[in-house]
Amino acid sequence: MDDLRLVIEKLKDIISEGKEGVKVFDKDVASALTIPQATFATMKKRNSIPYREIMEFCAMKKLSINWLFFDQAIDMLASETDKYFQVRYFPDVRASAGGGAFNFDENYKLLSIDSTIMKNIVSEGTKEIEAITVDGESMEPTLQDSSIVFIDRTQTNIKKDGIYVASTNAGLFIKRIRQRADGMIELISDNKNYSPEYILSEEIKIIGRVVGNIESL
Repeated sequence: MDDLRLVIEKLKDIISEGKEGVKVFDKDVASALTIPQATFATMKKRNSIPYREIMEFCAMKKLSINWLFFDQAIDMLASETDKYFQVRYFPDVRASAGGGAFNFDENYKLLSIDSTIMKNIVSEGTKEIEAITVDGESMEPTLQDSSIVFIDRTQTNIKKDGIYVASTNAGLFIKRIRQRADGMIELISDNKNYSPEYILSEEIKIIGRVVGNIESL
């Protein structure tokens, strides 16, 4: 489904549960997705689907995003596993692009997302990914504050260019990471207002490589 109007109607049905006799409007959907009403109206007019906000809404409500977009129940996915991405989304984990943050825990939501949606978000060939939220502006303009990033936990070799999520004593960081000749690890920000940071190799653990993202509004 690529029609925002149809998605909105299903969201209204969800929001109206337990509110018998109360009419649900577009403004209520915008509020549930934490999108300003004017912005939401523009998105509806342009048929621009807010995937990031819908993903967070589904995680909070424990809904299948495939049901919302394709009327598919979870048990329909078993025979067509290759057509779907299994994403462990950690809504409470914010990996810092500027300072310290929380570590991974077990508080995640398992999302099954159709490949027709994900193929434009993550790198080709990526099958098992995890998703967390960016906190801070030091990776702008590449990654915006509050964006959702998708991490491939199998890619931990920092010799491959890219952006990585790393765990340190100060928390989780999203940075470009390079090992220097003296053995120190350099954490590099894309925002030129932030200077590189340096850390001992034994004080850092590479969580995985960022393979895609959904920008915040």
